[in-house]
Amino acid sequence: MSEFIVEGGHRLQGSIEPQGAKNEALQVICATLLTSEAVTISNLPDIADVGNLIDLLSHLGVKTEYLDRHTCRFKADSVDLAFLHSEDFRKRAEALRGSVMVTGPLVARFGEAVLPKPGGDKIGRRRLDTHLLGLEKIGAVFEYDSSKRVFNISAPKGLHGVYMLLDEASVTGTANLVMAAVLAEGTTVIYNAACEPYVQQLCKMLVRMGAVIEGIGSNLLTITGVPELHGTTHSLLPDMIEVGSFIGIAAMTGSCLTLKNVGVRDLGIIPDAFARLGINLQVNGDDIIIDQKEIYEIETFIDGSIMTVADAPWPGLSPDLLSIFLVAATQARGSVLIHQKMFESRLFFVDKLIDMGARIILCDPHRAAVIGSGKFNSLRASRMVSPDIRAGIALLIAAMAAKGTSRIENIDQIDRGYERIDERLNSLGAKIIRN
Repeated sequence: MSEFIVEGGHRLQGSIEPQGAKNEALQVICATLLTSEAVTISNLPDIADVGNLIDLLSHLGVKTEYLDRHTCRFKADSVDLAFLHSEDFRKRAEALRGSVMVTGPLVARFGEAVLPKPGGDKIGRRRLDTHLLGLEKIGAVFEYDSSKRVFNISAPKGLHGVYMLLDEASVTGTANLVMAAVLAEGTTVIYNAACEPYVQQLCKMLVRMGAVIEGIGSNLLTITGVPELHGTTHSLLPDMIEVGSFIGIAAMTGSCLTLKNVGVRDLGIIPDAFARLGINLQVNGDDIIIDQKEIYEIETFIDGSIMTVADAPWPGLSPDLLSIFLVAATQARGSVLIHQKMFESRLFFVDKLIDMGARIILCDPHRAAVIGSGKFNSLRASRMVSPDIRAGIALLIAAMAAKGTSRIENIDQIDRGYERIDERLNSLGAKIIRN
């Protein structure tokens, strides 16, 4: 099992550019299944989850060609539907949460798909109801094979447009249903759709491919089906979660960092939310500058009550960032309540921070109260295991800010979402060894 050996207490200096957005990459890669023509996607992050999805599509018969490290051309003109029913497909799909989004494109274009229970982070219950119920409304039929633990999906009468109100504003659910609806007969209206920038990017890419989608950027999407889609080129946005991670790193290590080309207009409330923790950041064009020479102080609400940081559907705060906010608060002056509403297991890594000396009260599976120490390097080194991507990067940040040398095991989890994170941080002055 790979591990990071992290020598804490080093201040960083310089500039860094965020990778392409992981969550957007998983959506638009699946969308290449909707056409037989070539689709070229650039600014792809070189991370495990993206590589595994591209590998899955290659085994499915999609021609994939890397033009450079971050650009790949896809051509789905000879998809092997028989592979869907193989044990190899089931195992590959089960290991990757993003595999659920091949379902919509396959049903829309070929009239069949197979959906194993997808894997990914162990952060709590992650329902597939939004995907399955939405596809059923537009004409898909499901049969569950208990021996293989897969749903066999077909569309014997084709897909037809309907009005649907989603039970939750699921990002992957919205993406899946939009990709199915673009080739369905008639008009599909999706209300309570997720409207994250990455869903907007997917919709804009589909429009360039010939889809007809109205309401992009809102929670009400109207999709008029077309007979076929065509090839296109697409470039990913910067990864907003990595931007937030770098802000947390700079704050906790008392560093001066410039985050280049972060896509400020697509970050929503993220910069303001970090500023409310007292972190000194400035927006300069499309860059963010953090100069954290002094300890930061958490704001209170106007009436003097304790600050609460909670996740919410876009344009609210992404749940993927709450781990970063929590660990950043451990060194701040003041207190904050972190409220993780969406996943009931995501805060369970706080015991590792408590072992490092952090003052955290886990109120219940969804809420943690953090009483900041009010000084740099207040944490002590420890030996830890990364449970998932976001908790893993939070533990890495804590180790970089701690006194002494920490070890973080199971760093494959971190590699699923962060490209060469050790090399990139070491270039700024961090001391991280991959073992």
